[in-house]
Amino acid sequence: MTCALFKRLRQQELKGNPLGTFGDGINRTQLGSFADLVGGWGWKGTGILIILLVIGYAIYKLVF
Repeated sequence: MTCALFKRLRQQELKGNPLGTFGDGINRTQLGSFADLVGGWGWKGTGILIILLVIGYAIYKLVF
């Protein structure tokens, strides 16, 4: 139910602010979006990604 409410609110926002939506689209094409990256992975895939990022950062700090 929460997801449906979020989608409806998002659609209302997109309709009410077309210029902001255009800017968001430009930013996503240039930078990507974390939600787009992990959208299909579920909570396990997202958790693994976060753990890998933390481990990578720790190794980086140890080496440099």
